[in-house]
Amino acid sequence: MKKIFPIIIGLISLSLVGIIVIQVLWLKNMVLLRQEQMRHRIQDGVTLAGNTLVQHKSNYNYIDPKTFHNLIPDQLEYLRPNTIGQRLTSIQITDIIKKAFHTYDLDEVKFEFGVATATDAGVMEKQSKNFVNVYNENSPKDYPVIYPLNSPSGSETENLSPNEILIVIMLNYRSLVFESLWLPIISAIVFTLLIMTAFYLTVRTMLRQKKLSEIKNDFINNMTHEFKTPLATISLAVDALRNEKVVSDKEKMSYFSTIIKEENKRMNRQVETILKAALMDKQEVQLLLRPLHAHQVIKDVVENFTLQLEEKNGKAEVLLNAENDFIDADEVHFSNLIINLIDNAIKYSKEDQPPIIRITTQSTSKSIVIVIEDNGIGMNKETVKRVFEKFYRAHTGNIHNVKGFGLGLSYVKTMVEAHGGEIKVDSVLGKGSTFTMEFPLKKLQRQPVMSPVPA
Repeated sequence: MKKIFPIIIGLISLSLVGIIVIQVLWLKNMVLLRQEQMRHRIQDGVTLAGNTLVQHKSNYNYIDPKTFHNLIPDQLEYLRPNTIGQRLTSIQITDIIKKAFHTYDLDEVKFEFGVATATDAGVMEKQSKNFVNVYNENSPKDYPVIYPLNSPSGSETENLSPNEILIVIMLNYRSLVFESLWLPIISAIVFTLLIMTAFYLTVRTMLRQKKLSEIKNDFINNMTHEFKTPLATISLAVDALRNEKVVSDKEKMSYFSTIIKEENKRMNRQVETILKAALMDKQEVQLLLRPLHAHQVIKDVVENFTLQLEEKNGKAEVLLNAENDFIDADEVHFSNLIINLIDNAIKYSKEDQPPIIRITTQSTSKSIVIVIEDNGIGMNKETVKRVFEKFYRAHTGNIHNVKGFGLGLSYVKTMVEAHGGEIKVDSVLGKGSTFTMEFPLKKLQRQPVMSPVPA
């Protein structure tokens, strides 16, 4: 699994990258194709407008022959063919271009135009309001189209009227291209997001499965170790009981019988721990809540650990400062969560330093805060984040110097929350850990005030 997992992740990643690249290339080609189509339509529209404009310069200005001989030289200039810039106003040219664009469904195209003579010393005859500014900016997003306005072949003004050019600059054709593609673009983005989401969920599921597989293996190893020790002890005790010398000695018989009994209880406790974990998974734990004093429970639990602390030359400092310790709790489960925390403090104490456990309480108007602090080996940041996860145990190699299934703190958190409380942990590696729990106080019901009985 460890070897296959990176390969699967790599293949999925390559597939995702490939799909995204294909999507990007497809969108790029769609944009280029639509731009090309738009340019062809614009070119056709400008051509139609140019042909319409050319018709206005296909003949001379009309003059009555009877008055021709009376014209003075300055008036003879009037006989020369007029240019489009002389015949039409800017508004008329704008209307002609708009009508041509309407024919090709280009009503939304914004444009600026100019009509100029096509000589070396070209003169701008007519232009739209912002044509000069747009022309000088020469923005790459603009699309200019130039169309020659020459007199049509065979007309009266052919080779007589000066050549002109129509310059039309499209201002928003690129944005119109993207607007026309909004549905495919959004579809492609949504499709890509769906693929990325599927990729994320797939990888997360695989990581979770990998994590569960590791947890399962750790649990089986721990369970094997936990059951192997008492079974070996029971086996040795049974073999001893078969010895003739032991059979005849009542004290030894009692001693080995007691060992078998204690190891049997130990195995039963382990089984109960696993069963409780299963019940917590199903949320079938039933709490028998009743009013009790938290301080009394703490005192009883600490007293039960006196011998273990004395064996390690340790001590427990109990500072019960809470003014109110009256809570609604299940005595068994509330005791167990205190037991688990103190037991962990002893288990994870330093070998070269006596364990010192400090238990303090304080109360607020609505809750009691219980703090259990130790001077043990502490935890790193990663362990602190995962310490309440079921079956999780800090990795210490293949050394089982501390026994357990990794269920203790998970049970503690579940029980604290089942009592309506909260728990948090602060720890520094090599210095110790601090567990802080907060439980709601029992709401005291006021007794009804009795009216005095009249004498």
